[in-house]
Amino acid sequence: MANSHPQSQRIDSAKPTLSERKRVVITGLGAITPIGNTLAEYWEGLVSGRNGIGNITHFDAAKQDCQIAGELKNFDPLLYLDRKAAKRMDRFAQLAVCATKQAIVDSGLTIDSTNADRIGVTIGTGIGGLKILEEQQEIYLTKGPSRCSPFMIPMMIANMAAGLVAIELGAKGPNCCTVTACAAGANAIGEAFRLIQGDYATAMICGGTEAAITPLGIAGFAACKAVSTRNDDPLHACRPFDTGRDGFVMGEGSGILVLEELEHAQNRGAKIYAEIVGYAMTCDAYHMTGQTPGGVDAARAMSLCLKDAGLAPEAVSYINAHGTSTPINDPTETAAIKKALGDHAYKIAVSSTKSMTGHLLGGAGGIEGVASVLAIHHGIIPPTINLETPAEGCDLDYVPHVSRAANVDVVLSNSFGFGGHNVILAFQKFS
Repeated sequence: MANSHPQSQRIDSAKPTLSERKRVVITGLGAITPIGNTLAEYWEGLVSGRNGIGNITHFDAAKQDCQIAGELKNFDPLLYLDRKAAKRMDRFAQLAVCATKQAIVDSGLTIDSTNADRIGVTIGTGIGGLKILEEQQEIYLTKGPSRCSPFMIPMMIANMAAGLVAIELGAKGPNCCTVTACAAGANAIGEAFRLIQGDYATAMICGGTEAAITPLGIAGFAACKAVSTRNDDPLHACRPFDTGRDGFVMGEGSGILVLEELEHAQNRGAKIYAEIVGYAMTCDAYHMTGQTPGGVDAARAMSLCLKDAGLAPEAVSYINAHGTSTPINDPTETAAIKKALGDHAYKIAVSSTKSMTGHLLGGAGGIEGVASVLAIHHGIIPPTINLETPAEGCDLDYVPHVSRAANVDVVLSNSFGFGGHNVILAFQKFS
């Protein structure tokens, strides 16, 4: 049978060249983190090496193997939301909406009937509404199914952060939620980048959010031996690349970026923090929680990201590492960096801001994307605190203890997730 579609209707699937792609810039940032509930507080905390780890206060953790986390301090959603709206959101969604409102104010972007269908949202989370799920399970067991909240499902599902942000802002463009474990926030930023590059949107609100410091969340990660149990010394529990590390420390929060097509940002006179120029993802296809030995697939993602950006390894100034403080990740990520960048790996700064915030799981890529952009904007590289004795195989410049002034032209932000997800973002100084 002859092809019923005329030649003119066929879609050309060839990739656009670098010169054909729309340029994408960052014009707004928002952050709610264990070291600060505003963008300014977060950045000051990073630069000063503030430690956000402490004993768990959200619930009685006395029976838990892990009793420490990076909790938010004095966070009040009512600064951004009315009481009724806040009550109908799980904490992970509250954090995303509140961080987004910071980012929108920072960007000066107005969303109205003239542009709403060209402004979208992509927000990642690894776990979603765990808090409401636990609370409703308890109600189910003690009071019966008829007492469960009609808001349980819409509060729990992972896409609701992206959905509620769109509802709050009236953003009717592309909307999705990435759920790729600890790579989710980075995936969301990368997909937003692609949507603008491909002219499916003019601006995107993107990033990650997580609020899984709950009894079940802590118990589950402790059961798989992933988290630190240095309960007697929380300030020194998160120690990426250090020989004394014994697991990650869970954190909570949200990091949001406003991405815009360059010409649109310039036409409205927006300030531009930096440009996003590359995005790549690979899969280890190796193990549920482990990484490919030698970090070969993480290295491949870094190389693909540089290729996507049209940059040589020598262009990289700084890597915001995944740096989880786990026995497997830190030497594996180090090996991946060396494989991807060669000898240049020894000439650049590599730091883990998780040493200060803890690991926000699906929210990590969001706040670390914000940190990467601010490192370019301010010319300061945040430190890796608690690094006393580098572990075997960890021999790069991890910027121990104290932040460093530097000319930061290109930053790679690494995010890796259970399931073998490797996601790399490349940010560049705007010119």
